[in-house]
Amino acid sequence: MVLEAPIVAADVVQWLYSDASYLNDTLEIVSEMAARLRDGNVPVDRATTGIWVVHPNVRAEASVWASDGTKELRLYTADNSSDEDYQSSPIQRVHQTNQAVRVRISERPEEAEEFPVAIDLRDEGYTDYIALPMPFSDGSVKVASFATKAPGGFRSGHISVFESLIRPLALVCELKTLRRTAETVLDTYVGPRAGSKVLDGTTRRGQGEWIKAVVSFADIRGFTRLSNTLPADMIVNFLNKYFGAMTAAVEAHGGEVLKFIGDEVMAIFPYETEEESRDAARRALLAARDTLGRIDEINRSNKCAQTPDLSVGIALHAGDVFYGNVGSETRLDFTVVGPVVNLAARIAELAKDLHREVLVSDALSDIMGCRSGLFGRYQVKGFDDPVSVYSPDLLRGDKLGYCPDNTATLARDTN
Repeated sequence: MVLEAPIVAADVVQWLYSDASYLNDTLEIVSEMAARLRDGNVPVDRATTGIWVVHPNVRAEASVWASDGTKELRLYTADNSSDEDYQSSPIQRVHQTNQAVRVRISERPEEAEEFPVAIDLRDEGYTDYIALPMPFSDGSVKVASFATKAPGGFRSGHISVFESLIRPLALVCELKTLRRTAETVLDTYVGPRAGSKVLDGTTRRGQGEWIKAVVSFADIRGFTRLSNTLPADMIVNFLNKYFGAMTAAVEAHGGEVLKFIGDEVMAIFPYETEEESRDAARRALLAARDTLGRIDEINRSNKCAQTPDLSVGIALHAGDVFYGNVGSETRLDFTVVGPVVNLAARIAELAKDLHREVLVSDALSDIMGCRSGLFGRYQVKGFDDPVSVYSPDLLRGDKLGYCPDNTATLARDTN
């Protein structure tokens, strides 16, 4: 192995500097690298990378490959349990010292006792483990680790191979991490649809496209008075619960939240064909129902006397909207604009004034194929003609009770 080590190292290093960057993510890179090492008679049975990431809910991620077929991306949040595991790990020691940490599991059992992960590896039949610092260009240190089940563990030639490949591995992992960080930040702050356009270079002011979509507006009842009386930290917590319920419901049914505007949430359910329009409308109605159910759960678990129960109004409208960039030369925002968006916002105001949880427009009723639940015709600001709004019956279960089966009832509602 000593004579073969430089050849194996050169082969893997060349691959890391060339073709590895075309793989999708660090997990694919680690898996392919491990396969190449094994082809070169380096007895790797487990390989991992540990990388801190920029994410609102995730602190770090580990790409884990094992010779038993395991290929797993593990995400670690900033909770107490994950922090305790980290503090007692070789990874923490590498971060602290910027030096490799080797645990000869079979030869020196006392070393394994220092790290819980080494004890677990010993129980699984591993004989040797090494974690190496993986430096990124910003000066931060990530970690790559290798473990084997080979009798006697790694030899010096194997360690030399790991030391040779660590810098090019760091480089290609950093490239993938930066790309994923950009995607995460954009998905978090502008949404996945807009985020992909930004990464594709569609960022010029005024540039966009006309799309068809069901537009959803939702807002909290009595929020202005509430925000004038509660402390700021309680208001933020209150909004987070509401926004969390609404976003989870929208995304669970294939929609996308575009904006949080004060206490309002604007979301869209895009479609292209007539058949897709009915599906989008149905999903938007299901999301509205799901939102109300989630808010009911929040209210039932509310133990704070200062915080009132949540109450919301949701409006749904559908049609052509312009989806694209607006803003200044240095600050852009992706949004949807147009009469359809304006009317959806006005119907949301009507829902609040009329104390209805859900109101939908003529356009959405037409898509659903009936006009059941007509609530009335009302004049709204900015529109010359009165607007018809409907208050659908959203039954529990998979079936929506939006349209009655009874023909006479349907005819009466239409008239």
